[in-house]
Amino acid sequence: MAAKIFKDLPGGLKMPAIGLGTGSLRNEADLERVLNAALELGYHHIDTAYGYKNEVFIGRVLKKWFSLGKLKREDIFITTKLPLPGIHQDRVELFMKKSLENLQLEYVDLYLIHHPIGVKYFGDEDNRMEIDDFDHIKIWKKMEEQVHLGRTKTIGLSNFNKRQIERIIASARIKPACLQVELHVDFQQRDLVGYCHKNGIVVVAYSPLGAPGAKRFEDRKVPAVINSDLIKNIAKKYNKSPGQIMLRYLLQKNIVAIPKSSSPERLKENISVFDFEINSEDIRSLDDLDGGETTRLTTFKSVPGIEKHPEYPF
Repeated sequence: MAAKIFKDLPGGLKMPAIGLGTGSLRNEADLERVLNAALELGYHHIDTAYGYKNEVFIGRVLKKWFSLGKLKREDIFITTKLPLPGIHQDRVELFMKKSLENLQLEYVDLYLIHHPIGVKYFGDEDNRMEIDDFDHIKIWKKMEEQVHLGRTKTIGLSNFNKRQIERIIASARIKPACLQVELHVDFQQRDLVGYCHKNGIVVVAYSPLGAPGAKRFEDRKVPAVINSDLIKNIAKKYNKSPGQIMLRYLLQKNIVAIPKSSSPERLKENISVFDFEINSEDIRSLDDLDGGETTRLTTFKSVPGIEKHPEYPF
């Protein structure tokens, strides 16, 4: 199955199938270096979020590229996200405007609700995390307003589960265009992906390379599947890196990937995945690596009591 370079979104939008994740890039100098290198390599899909605290730095780099005529606004696909303190029907517009100001843009291409559970907003300098009351349907209607006002081309969700997505679809005038969730070869979420594809929702994988090393996440030790013998052997067969095999696997599953890297060599590797195809036998072998919930990396449990909330999605 040939993987497409772009994924079609509603309204004629085209999302590049490989993007640059920026969640770990909080230092201005590092982000400027990485983003410049990525743009030079041909990355046209940048994923950020208000909560990453790096929108301002991304905006500065993009403005420079635009002013020098090296890039047009319509050439690049920008995703950002409504943060946890904005996940309330009264604060969607506030945080949408904050993101646009940070990015120095008139619009973004995709605006996502970052998580189904919101926290109270005490101000930008206050990091308290107290779960707030919220209403997904009312919030979604405010998201739809941002489309009508021209602040975003389309809207979607992140970290929502099937039940929560169904509830939004049932009352939506604008159906979610995208679901961004953690996905990698050892955490495949097949039921959720199948549901989204059946309903015309593009799936975007964050952390598509899994754990960067055999490291401890909260109370669990998650092995680095990228170092597995199976992936190494498949990579050798196709004369590719293990990371390229993991990304190509997702592309052939009709999933967009937004890997993160600060290395120029890795940035080049990550976008060079459109010139080969993994055969069906090797795809089946990779299917068998799925470890289910034991290999989930991101849980948002830094928010006190979040796992006990009825809308906790995992």
